[in-house]
Amino acid sequence: MDRITKLHEVGQSLWYDNIERRLLKNGEMAALINAGDIRGVTSNPSIFQNAISKSTDYDDALQTMSWAGWDAEDMFFQLAIEDIQDTADLFAPLFKKTGGKDGFVSLEVNPKLAYDAEATYQQVLSLWKLVNRPNLMVKIPATKEGLIAIRKSIAAGKNINVTLIFSVRRYAEVIDAYLSGLEDRLRSGLSIEQINSVASFFVSRVDSKIDKKLGEFASSGKMSKEKSENLMGKAAIANSKVAYQLYEEMFTSDRAQKLIDAGGRPQRPLWASTSTKNPAYPDVMYVEELIGVNTVNTVPPQTLQAFRDHGKVKLTIGTDVDKARVFLNELSNYGIHMDEITQELEDEGVRSFANAFSSLSETIEERKKEFQDSLQSLEKNVEKEIDKLAEDQTMQRMFAKDGSLWTKDSAGQLEIQKRLGWLQAPFTASSKIPALIAFRKEIQAEGFTHMLLLGMGGSSLAAEVLGQSFAGDLNGLSLSVLDSTDPGQVLAEEKRAEKEKTLFIVASKSGSTSEVQANLSYFYQKMKNKHEGSAGEYFIAISDPGTSLITQAMDMGFRRVFEADPNVGGRYSALTMFGLVPAVLLGINLQEFIDNTIEFAKDCQPEVAAGRNPGLVLGSIVGEALQSGKNKLTIIAEEPFRSFGSWLEQLIAESSGKLGLGIVPIDIEPFTRIENYQRDRFFVYFRNGGDFQTQVEQLIQHKHPTITFDLNSPYTLGQEFYRWEIATAIACSIMGVNAFDQPNVQENKLRTEEKISDFKKKGKFDVEEPALELSNGLILHSNNIALKGANTFKKALDSAIDSATENSYIAINAYVHRNEVNFETLQALRAYILEKTGYATTLGFGPRFLHSTGQLHKGGPNQGIFVMITDEKMPEVEIPGWGLGFQDLILAQAIGDYESLKSQGRAVIWFRLKGAGLAEIWQS
Repeated sequence: MDRITKLHEVGQSLWYDNIERRLLKNGEMAALINAGDIRGVTSNPSIFQNAISKSTDYDDALQTMSWAGWDAEDMFFQLAIEDIQDTADLFAPLFKKTGGKDGFVSLEVNPKLAYDAEATYQQVLSLWKLVNRPNLMVKIPATKEGLIAIRKSIAAGKNINVTLIFSVRRYAEVIDAYLSGLEDRLRSGLSIEQINSVASFFVSRVDSKIDKKLGEFASSGKMSKEKSENLMGKAAIANSKVAYQLYEEMFTSDRAQKLIDAGGRPQRPLWASTSTKNPAYPDVMYVEELIGVNTVNTVPPQTLQAFRDHGKVKLTIGTDVDKARVFLNELSNYGIHMDEITQELEDEGVRSFANAFSSLSETIEERKKEFQDSLQSLEKNVEKEIDKLAEDQTMQRMFAKDGSLWTKDSAGQLEIQKRLGWLQAPFTASSKIPALIAFRKEIQAEGFTHMLLLGMGGSSLAAEVLGQSFAGDLNGLSLSVLDSTDPGQVLAEEKRAEKEKTLFIVASKSGSTSEVQANLSYFYQKMKNKHEGSAGEYFIAISDPGTSLITQAMDMGFRRVFEADPNVGGRYSALTMFGLVPAVLLGINLQEFIDNTIEFAKDCQPEVAAGRNPGLVLGSIVGEALQSGKNKLTIIAEEPFRSFGSWLEQLIAESSGKLGLGIVPIDIEPFTRIENYQRDRFFVYFRNGGDFQTQVEQLIQHKHPTITFDLNSPYTLGQEFYRWEIATAIACSIMGVNAFDQPNVQENKLRTEEKISDFKKKGKFDVEEPALELSNGLILHSNNIALKGANTFKKALDSAIDSATENSYIAINAYVHRNEVNFETLQALRAYILEKTGYATTLGFGPRFLHSTGQLHKGGPNQGIFVMITDEKMPEVEIPGWGLGFQDLILAQAIGDYESLKSQGRAVIWFRLKGAGLAEIWQS
């Protein structure tokens, strides 16, 4: 039997004098509880000061509350209460098993109230209500005023840990206050059966105080050094033994027995401050010498480990009590009076905890200023908006599926009710994990090593983020995504699929997405040619129940069909099957991923205070940024999370870009000189290591609102998906737009279908007359842009950007092969525009961006200058059964996009590359 188990068996409980969020997040606290090492936890301001000031574990919560304008004390108690609640929940089984004897977690009142009885009592009531756990103990200092609060709190039925007891005389008063409180409660006709209390009698500080005096006596010659050393290290244990004797006397008295007969419980002595401060003393002496029945010893981590390693278990507290009394009396002969010493210790203890609380408050205030400074001019408006959202019960209405948050249209409201299933997605995902893991094992057992996802927008972007963020860290399948009709990309993915045994994931919420259908036709035919009769075994489908894709998959003999939640829109589907299936196939530990997401999602629920709700607060910031004219949300993301910006780009643009309003997401934009940035910017920095920290600090120095989120592990991506889904919905509510429809996307689809139909009839596309034809095979079309003298690509581009006005942005929509050369060329083009004008730039590869920023382009504010580029010298790749090739389909989509932009009165310049490639044209 191990030492700690023996200790518990003889009647002493070990409680842990330590609490910090890290222990709760990494499972250490749960492990200690499950191993039986600890049976309770105590905390104090010093412990929290150390935890908050020396770690980043609380930064996300501090940032949220700082943006909401909370004061430091409220922020501290919110953080403390969260940790106490989580720890109390971990102890709940032990609390139940022991009938409420153990399993307690202690939280101290503000030590600055130590001399104010009524204020202490009122805070006890407040903390009890806020924590709302039966195994909470509220700590009250044992000052004279504290005794009054203790009695009232016990009478009110609250569990109390009386702290900072140093003297036996004060301990007697503490016991009396406890018994009096029980008596008061009985006189009121109330039960005393579930009330628990401990009396924290401090140990090592007594020796530290008296040893110092003894050392001074030896130095001054008042006492011999030998005598001084002989007396050292004995007072604390002697004091505690006498205190335990008092406990036994008072709780075997007739007074106490009457209360016990009525269901009351003895107030257990708790030995506190039991780590040895003097390294010359045995490191477990304040545990070994104070073992007694019905006692508690609260130990810090190092003492717990030491006792586990070499502690000796023997009932010692009741031994040599008479010698202890004699020793304490002997001290008075040398001028060391315990009443004076212990009063000094009480005063110092209160002062020390109050100072720690003040220091903690100062630390929080410093962090608060740092976080608030990141908002710059938005700070006060954000605070007001949060208060308004709280007053309007926005989160309660969102979770109640109240569509009036986003639209006054009754039909729109009914549709919104069917689009809010994502709010519960983290909580419903766990039930799907076992089947998904079994599927991964099946796939890997058959030798599949790669997966190719055929999907667009919300059906593919979350998977792409996970694949790139986890790249190289997993033992699952590799992932590539084909979200294009560019024949070059189709051929590139075909080449890769030929090298590895590939599983094709066909993902489409509607089931009829044209790009997905074209790619499915192509790759299914390829696999049919190779595996006649068994091609379907290489395919799975993800779609809503009842879609044409589900039927199609059945007919084509797909290996598996995964039905997604039909009450979740595409761009909000990251935590549904569209994200979960690729995630599990990648080899992600889905349970860890979902558990992290749930932990965060709990903070976004409607019962959480508005200023503590990270999704609501971020939504307020994004919404207020737009209201303040800062609608260019610029994403700065460090590797391996750069692709997160693409997912976020779609979520924000497609949700907000309508009714002439919209937030313009700017993703993966090259940096420019700090003075170049216009004042319509709002920056979001996803930090992992700080590669872009210097640029971000410059932005803040130049008064650009710039908020930071730390992404230290890809296993936290789930919480970022959820954070931004909530925030986007909130921001759209502030704006007054429906976050869940995409009216202009459908318009573009219809135009494309018309072009394809016309092409099949005529064998060509009807395109308007060009504005210019240049000698290098470059053809230009334009709308609302004057092209006088534009005889080169760069001059034509200059004409386009010269038409920009205040708050404009330049959108580069490139229907070209998304390879490294073209990407770098287009990034150089963006850098050129930034250097020349300072206007924000976006980059979208067609047709991918049509499912992302396409809605914003047509339905959002008329601030865009659209630079379209099509490469019309693509390889010819036929789509089986379609009567046209990918090169025709992508051109049809580009023409439809151009005409749609024109119909909305947008400023557009269209470069048609008929000869030279993009890089050559740009460099000419």
